[in-house]
Amino acid sequence: MTTPRLHPDTIEQVRQATDIVDVVSEHVSLRKQGRNMVGCCPFHDEKTPSFSVSPEKQFYYCFGCGAGGNAIKFLMEIGQRSFGEVVLDLAQRSQVPIQTLAKDEEKKLARKLSLREQLYEILAIASRYYEHSLRQPPGLSALRYTRDQRGLSDDTIQTFQLGYAPGGWSTLHDVLVQEKGFTPDLVQQAGLILPRKSGGGFYDRFRDRLMIPIHDAQSRVVGFGSRTLTGEEPKYLNSPETELFNKGKLLFGLDKARQTIVKADRAVVVEGYFDVIALHSVGITNAVASMGTALSLDQMRQLLRYTESKQVILNFDADVAGGKAAERAITEVEDQAYRGEVQLRVLNLPNGKDADEYLQEYTAEDYLDLLDTSPLWLDWQIQRALKDRDLQQAEQFQAATEAIAAILGKLPNATLRTHYTHRCAGLLSQGDSRLALQLEEALRQQVRGQRWHGRSQKWQRPADYTLREAAEAQILRIYLHRPQFRQDIHNAMKQRDIEFSFSHHRFLWRQILAIEEDQAKLEPVHAEFDSPAFDLIAVVQDLCTEYSQEIQQVYHLIQLNEKTELDILRPNLSIRAAAASLERIACEKRCRHLLQMWESAMKSAKKELGQRQILNTYLQQMLMDESEQAQSLLEEESFCLQELDEIKRLYYQEKRYLQQLDQQRCVALNDFSELMENPQLNLN
Repeated sequence: MTTPRLHPDTIEQVRQATDIVDVVSEHVSLRKQGRNMVGCCPFHDEKTPSFSVSPEKQFYYCFGCGAGGNAIKFLMEIGQRSFGEVVLDLAQRSQVPIQTLAKDEEKKLARKLSLREQLYEILAIASRYYEHSLRQPPGLSALRYTRDQRGLSDDTIQTFQLGYAPGGWSTLHDVLVQEKGFTPDLVQQAGLILPRKSGGGFYDRFRDRLMIPIHDAQSRVVGFGSRTLTGEEPKYLNSPETELFNKGKLLFGLDKARQTIVKADRAVVVEGYFDVIALHSVGITNAVASMGTALSLDQMRQLLRYTESKQVILNFDADVAGGKAAERAITEVEDQAYRGEVQLRVLNLPNGKDADEYLQEYTAEDYLDLLDTSPLWLDWQIQRALKDRDLQQAEQFQAATEAIAAILGKLPNATLRTHYTHRCAGLLSQGDSRLALQLEEALRQQVRGQRWHGRSQKWQRPADYTLREAAEAQILRIYLHRPQFRQDIHNAMKQRDIEFSFSHHRFLWRQILAIEEDQAKLEPVHAEFDSPAFDLIAVVQDLCTEYSQEIQQVYHLIQLNEKTELDILRPNLSIRAAAASLERIACEKRCRHLLQMWESAMKSAKKELGQRQILNTYLQQMLMDESEQAQSLLEEESFCLQELDEIKRLYYQEKRYLQQLDQQRCVALNDFSELMENPQLNLN
């Protein structure tokens, strides 16, 4: 069915009800950075995060490829979907009433949307029926299995709503169709019955099985897993793919685990339903399962929304199949892991046991200890590269070396790469120090040549470089020479979301922070930013012997001349102006990008509306910030004009902010008063 034309009130309600951070987080792993959230852009390949999401402005922007817009635009681009489809999905998510410009289309749409609600209802009824059947005489064998063989308490059975599917061919069918009045077609779409191959009619998909309902993150039943009680194959049988059930996007137990994941700040991913149930039954309630499939990128993104440290521990079986499953899971999130966006660990339990088997012999504390000491995914991969290989055999030694070099070659961080190169050389040399040195150089040669590209400068103008470098230098200069203003600089950087972009400035800033951290450990009493208890400049100068080349690039910040000495005598003004200049560069980039978006949207509008009078009238009004006539046109026409209006609104918003930043960069009357009162400043 073609998506109908939506009423402007519906579009506006959806826009107001949608949080861009929630939307983008489903596709991008975001982390907090100042007032914004940052991550790697989903629209182009990059190693260094340049994708920024502003919760305040409800706007995303990539400094690498220039992509930007609101939540609706993001979903249109990421899924290559139409505006109407995206708004409909968001309306359902936010429970916004759907209004269209044609009443007959509105009725058709309501019927389409009601399908999902009916499927939710059918699955909820089926879950309650299975749960009730577990306590009836035919289900007692299944109940004994959960208690005796799985060791589950009644509380755990109730928490996970375990049930029993009776052995009859049409038991559930009769309940849902004859008693509840649902059509067989709807029950089939819910994945609960199948059409008979001959003779007509339907039969139950699940028969004489222990039933495990699967919930989405909102705790709604969307499907079922089941286990045979008679030895029938397959041992485990899941619901088929339906309108509600997609096992590649669902995590079993997430609805029960997400609060604990937030509290514990880590998630544990296991393979099976009963691994999750067993862990939850002993109080380890931050466990979820990938339902027999490799952990997908969609599933990983769901988990990362709940953990601040982005720590995820994979506890798959230690057999060959489990190892391959872990490798596939790592491959799915490899880019994120290499960039440090995921703190990924891998746990293989002793003697090849799964979590359920392990807890039958050991305690929850034992399992938690293993979680705490589980190796990082990189160490685990290195262990696997060396496992079962005889390094005395030339072919196996070469295979191990090549496998390790392939792992190290993907590391974007030079320091981490150096650390692991040294460590792996020691492992390969098996204690031979002379051989270790040779191997370290050989490994370094194999991984050399990797280029780790930073941010694209597509929207950067040549003049921005000079202004940015001068502003960053001024901030660092004041920080070094005026200790009492160091806290002000930290506050300004945090408030304005400022980072140093030039490598020599980043180097100096890292050294300063490291020096202050070491000083705080030695003299906690004098650890304040503005404390004169230690000479920061002297300590930085001592680094010349170790980092002579790097210090040389920033030495002009350490040694003052007449002009720079004058600049640091008005620190408040200088800090404000420098910070505003850095923020202004970013703001100008957004303006240039919005103008390009305007061009693109204009082409779309002309293509859809042609030379119609409504487009001409709208364009005549576009330069006015508030136009009743333009607003009335928006209420009548398609998304093209609404997109133009949204871009215009964002553009003028940025332009107004540019004016504010320009004012902050200039000297005001109050600033002159401050300068005149400064006894150190001679203005004559």
